[in-house]
Amino acid sequence: MDQGPAPQRGTVTQRAVEEIKALIAGGRLEPGERLPTERDLAARLGISRSSMREAIRALTVLGVLEARHGSGIYVTRLEAGDLLEGFGVVAELARGERLVELLEVRRSLESTAAALAAARITPGQLAEVERHLKAMGATDDPDEILAHDLAFHRAVAEAAGNATMAAILEGLSSRTFRARVWRGYQEEDAFARTRREHAAIHRALVARDPEAARAAAAAHVGEVERWLRERPED
Repeated sequence: MDQGPAPQRGTVTQRAVEEIKALIAGGRLEPGERLPTERDLAARLGISRSSMREAIRALTVLGVLEARHGSGIYVTRLEAGDLLEGFGVVAELARGERLVELLEVRRSLESTAAALAAARITPGQLAEVERHLKAMGATDDPDEILAHDLAFHRAVAEAAGNATMAAILEGLSSRTFRARVWRGYQEEDAFARTRREHAAIHRALVARDPEAARAAAAAHVGEVERWLRERPED
């Protein structure tokens, strides 16, 4: 009797992935908790051990699970930074129109983060933003400027007080892409302009003016977006 086609391994593995995710989402597996053995979990969910092994491997790559040598497999802390690591790879490898799309997302999030930071930033966090702004103005070395540019935006995102947003922005902040931009800026002698854009964000934070911060951040990322649109080969 024809039993129909056998289920594809990918389909069964995906079901195993969804079953494990459901256990975590339902609170039956908590962050930091050790998973049952591969054999027990496969039997419990009615899935083959090979498919369960592939599912565990996939969730480990995604940062949902972690293998501890000699101890077993554990649910991670499930923090945004861990779960969004793969997002950074997309930003690092994206080119052309896909990179423009990522910048559109970044422009929206950077402006929101700046507005939140203007309302929430502490004196210590403001001093950190200012430190990186001053360091950017004290050098013409592209590598140093790049490092402080990344740190400036990271400090603003952290001051927004939203760890998930900060993690997404960190993923969008491809160091490779920023290095290409800084090289282009160096060729165009545009360092002065981008320093002014950073200074405008800083002034809005000092004034604790969310709308000014939103506008300054959107204008800054918008300039990068415009620069990229004129260079589709990047």
